[in-house]
Amino acid sequence: MTTIQSEKNDKNPENLKPCCACPDTKKKRDECVFLKGEESCKELIEAHKECLRSYGFKV
Repeated sequence: MTTIQSEKNDKNPENLKPCCACPDTKKKRDECVFLKGEESCKELIEAHKECLRSYGFKV
């Protein structure tokens, strides 16, 4: 029997998935895109990407 161990990420000790990390920036980004369109929300989109990167996600 083979056991697969997930790689430990010191930046994400709770092992959050990308969908659950950074809920504040995700909410602001999603609301902006819904109301104004993607082109008007580049700063919020980038802020969310930076937050995800801080958890070690490659986006």
